[in-house]
Amino acid sequence: MYTVPYGKESLTFELPKTMKGTLIESKRVPPVEDVEKAVAEALAEPVNSPRLRELAKPGDTVCIVFTDITRASPDHLLVPPLLAELEAAGVRDEDITLLCGIGMHRPSTPAEKVAKLGQAVMDRYRVVDHEPQNPEALVDLGVTASGIPLSVNKIAYEADLLIATGIVEPHQYAGYSGGRKTLAVGAAGEKMIAYTHGPQMIDHPGTRLGRIEGNPFHEAVTEAARRAGLKFILNVVLDDEKRVVAVRAGEPEAAFMELVAFAKSIYEVPIPHRYDVAVGGVGFPKDANLYQTSRAASYLHFAPTPVVKPGGFYILPARCQEGVGEGVGEQRFLEKLSGATDMTSLLEELRRTGYPPGAQRAFIMAKVMEECGVIIVGSECPDVVRQAKMIPAADMDEAFHLVIERLGPNLDVLIVPHALLTLPVLQ
Repeated sequence: MYTVPYGKESLTFELPKTMKGTLIESKRVPPVEDVEKAVAEALAEPVNSPRLRELAKPGDTVCIVFTDITRASPDHLLVPPLLAELEAAGVRDEDITLLCGIGMHRPSTPAEKVAKLGQAVMDRYRVVDHEPQNPEALVDLGVTASGIPLSVNKIAYEADLLIATGIVEPHQYAGYSGGRKTLAVGAAGEKMIAYTHGPQMIDHPGTRLGRIEGNPFHEAVTEAARRAGLKFILNVVLDDEKRVVAVRAGEPEAAFMELVAFAKSIYEVPIPHRYDVAVGGVGFPKDANLYQTSRAASYLHFAPTPVVKPGGFYILPARCQEGVGEGVGEQRFLEKLSGATDMTSLLEELRRTGYPPGAQRAFIMAKVMEECGVIIVGSECPDVVRQAKMIPAADMDEAFHLVIERLGPNLDVLIVPHALLTLPVLQ
């Protein structure tokens, strides 16, 4: 029997008798027993930086950029200690803005902001969403040497002290998320997000999961964060069960790199060969919509070597109760895939014409589906799954039946219960 996450619960299944299963999970390390204490210690001894209470002074305006509900970063445990440090420095409540870095996702709801920050923080401080499509809310940061247009939220840029929270985990484009990315993508303008998620960036061989060196996406967001003036971060690494296993605070690049080294040691798992089929677990909050759920297939496909052989299948159990997702990016994703006749033609068109932010996920999934099938199990939106050229299945039995029809019965299956937090590396 195998178990994978499904929404806030789990789904248990057996493989057909003719299939051989291999289960992989990231390395187990003891979770931090007292997270509040660990955060306090990280803030007391920041990496390569003075304490936050020494960086801030009375009269300073401060902006803290935090992640939206699509990220599992435990901001309710990270933001209050940051605010306590600022209070100790004499910064007034009215000089502090908490900015939700939504990127091109939909705005966050009041309930989501409360879930992220806690009611006490909401009641006491100014909390706003980033506006990526509002030119009045943005500052142009110029272009990088390679021609990437950089921009950032005006509140963040104009603050005397700019801080970000985040979670360091394998990321499709950035190599690892967290550090500079909460600000540099979460609070960037549409034009910058469009370029960094464009075909020239995604087709680049350096833009891969788990890769920092020689990764143009990582270089662009690092430069954007520098130009925006990001001074301090508080980031965590989580395990498969969303428990904190490491915390660092301090200078953005140095603190981030310490967490990347730790993350690599737990997330990267060796596999002996490629497989016919991979089952990728997603779970809450990512499996709330198809846009985020599809990451499980692309993460496994864009590991340093794709884990599934050409012609094989990715099977993703996911509720997708929000359909494709409510944001403009999610709608663009569906629009591109639903209008495609085939994946090769879609890729050629998108390389020729480019695409707006959000549609990069259609480009990525077209690259996956040009080689492999993607089956979504137990979704609440089977029609949307079909529109996106993926295959809906009511349950795992139906999914395996579909696979056997196409590939035959004797199959090698890789089961990755936490596909977004496990990076299979072919030995």
